[in-house]
Amino acid sequence: MPLDRAPSDSSTTHPAILVVAVPTPLRRCFDYLPGHERPENGWCSGVRVRVSLGRRQVVGVVVDFRMDSDVERHRLKPIEALLDQTPLPADWLWLCRFTARYYQHSLGDTLANAMPVLLRQGRPLEARTRTRWFVTERGHTTPPEQLGRARRQAELLAVLQQHRQGLVASAITAQGFDQAQLRGLREKGLIDGKSEWLAAPDSRHGPVLAEPALTLNREQSDALSALHEGLDRFHPVLLHGVTGSGKTEVYLQLIEAVLERGRQALILVPEIALTPQTLERFRRRFSVAVVTLHSGLNDSERLDAWEAARAGRARIIIGTRSAIFTPLATPGVIIIDEEHDNSFKQHEGLRYHARDLAVVRAQHHGIPIVMGTATPALETLHHAQRGDYRHLRLTRRAGNAQPAMMQLVDLRGRPLRGGLGPQAIKAIGEQLDAGRQVLVFINRRGFAPTLSCHECGWISECRHCDARLTLHRQPHQLICHHCDSRMAVPDACPSCGSADLRPQGAGTERTEETLAEAFPDTPVLRVDRDTTRRRDALEQTLARVRRGESCLLVGTQMLAKGHHFPHVTLVVVVNADGGLYSADFRAMEHSAALLTQVAGRAGRASHPGRVLIQTHHPDDPGLQLLIEQGFDALATQLLEERRIARLPPYRYMVLIRAEGQNAETLQSVLSEGTEALRGWLQEQSMTVECLGPVPAPMERRQTRWHAQVMLTAERRSALHRATAWLDEWLSRHPDSRRLRYSIDVDPQEMA
Repeated sequence: MPLDRAPSDSSTTHPAILVVAVPTPLRRCFDYLPGHERPENGWCSGVRVRVSLGRRQVVGVVVDFRMDSDVERHRLKPIEALLDQTPLPADWLWLCRFTARYYQHSLGDTLANAMPVLLRQGRPLEARTRTRWFVTERGHTTPPEQLGRARRQAELLAVLQQHRQGLVASAITAQGFDQAQLRGLREKGLIDGKSEWLAAPDSRHGPVLAEPALTLNREQSDALSALHEGLDRFHPVLLHGVTGSGKTEVYLQLIEAVLERGRQALILVPEIALTPQTLERFRRRFSVAVVTLHSGLNDSERLDAWEAARAGRARIIIGTRSAIFTPLATPGVIIIDEEHDNSFKQHEGLRYHARDLAVVRAQHHGIPIVMGTATPALETLHHAQRGDYRHLRLTRRAGNAQPAMMQLVDLRGRPLRGGLGPQAIKAIGEQLDAGRQVLVFINRRGFAPTLSCHECGWISECRHCDARLTLHRQPHQLICHHCDSRMAVPDACPSCGSADLRPQGAGTERTEETLAEAFPDTPVLRVDRDTTRRRDALEQTLARVRRGESCLLVGTQMLAKGHHFPHVTLVVVVNADGGLYSADFRAMEHSAALLTQVAGRAGRASHPGRVLIQTHHPDDPGLQLLIEQGFDALATQLLEERRIARLPPYRYMVLIRAEGQNAETLQSVLSEGTEALRGWLQEQSMTVECLGPVPAPMERRQTRWHAQVMLTAERRSALHRATAWLDEWLSRHPDSRRLRYSIDVDPQEMA
């Protein structure tokens, strides 16, 4: 079934054939016979079924019906089992259909990616429940001592009498009581149990606020008034506020208005690291049920939250990019915090962009969407400049905080310790002596980028990738950050035998070690992927920082996004050059946004902030413009450069990445395919540019060769037709089984 085909009927009692989307890379659906079971209210799109696919059984979703099939009827298989009496939500199914069509992906695989794991496995769409025990009217008037020799029952009754809202069974057993004592009190009529949902159990119909809202300044008030104007329609807004300008308070007061109307709010944040602090702030402010959806949940917790949002019990849903597929009973607003962040783009499998899908979803529901950031993505800024999005500005930091002063530090010819120059080390010492906190930002984990021989120049390289191995201290190994291959650190150079092996460059571990030696009386807290693998490890570190004790924070991008560090007065960027000089045309945009965001962590309270940006290229015009005039001026210049170069957002782009064991076969198939595409485009009189095939920026990775083809056009429709044609051609090529390829619509990275 073509992906853009509309369902012939949303419901039918006796369909001849069911069209089922199954989790497979094939961009087609499969025909099945209905079998003996059928839903009570008739077949309809969105019902899950278990079907046989080849030699395995899979869970699929009914997406259409038809009276005949291209396959002879006697060869069609019946469905194995009906899993749902009621269909999955219609708005969820619509979003999945759109996603599959736009991102040129299998519908069955899209549906599987968009639902919780337990639903993919065939579990019922049911959330877990628990029992809450409370004292009855009779129990309130019965003194515990009247229970005589039933000492433990008396103690339990006394405990429950102190909790008017009751206690859940797990809290009771944690205090040493058991089921026998519960049954005994219940048989006496002194207590009773009530089943409630494990996720979002609170369905009180009282005030939505648990604590009063903060007073807004003039800019915040004007922005909130503008947002209120679009509460009953599709109203896309770019809330463009400098770091620390109080965007979150505007979100909170907008959500209050949405909740008062009986609707739900969906908030997307870029990183799981931001979820705990965001959740804490929302739960303090609102008395309604708040749930989260992110990769840190187990499968049962995710299904509970998903079902609570679908049923409408969860009024506020906070999650990372995959939460865009959460069904909502009464959608009222979608908020994308830090909308510029590249974490909203899925870079493997179904390569969707959560921000773009959020805009489409808001338009479908007819609700407002707010995209907040201090450093807008150039695509979003372009929409705002054209008038597609309303552009609201917050130019002042909340309270009396002033913008941090940014300064370039020339590293040329300067001695470095752990990546830090003398000026940075001196400035760090001054702030620590004043009892303040310092953030040292280095966008590279590990001890050092690589290990080299001082005698012959040998450099440790990955055997499977065109990449260098990163030296780690914990564990003491050389690790490839692309394929995760590992090797022991050699005692001598494998090339010349010299024992003079030296780490080159600096990673978070080496910088941490240097700072610990330079400032032995100050705790050094390292935050990167290696130190935050344990659950709650990041939150514990951040809680320690928020207590205000003098300390040194050393971290990667995880610290640059949305965190509020009121006691940080100095930020040191170890190396600003890493992302500036790249084949990716978005390199300057991403680097400038990252520098601006990490600089925004300084000076957010009463003490002024300072940012030292170390660089070997202090005369770079982009860096100079960023320091002197700020991100907005640089973004304006970058947009003009993109317009002249005919790059996004002024043109649309698709990147086809391919890989294979044999470089010649890979190049031959792609060359043949692009030549065929160019001929077809000429026949169709379609204006689509086809560039490539060319080797990928990292040509060899995980022992496989990589190449890519880029398609660009001024019209989305032409670009999508050309992509679909090439996809069909590649899938039919006799050598297609010898290579793998993926389609990335609106790519955010060129690697």
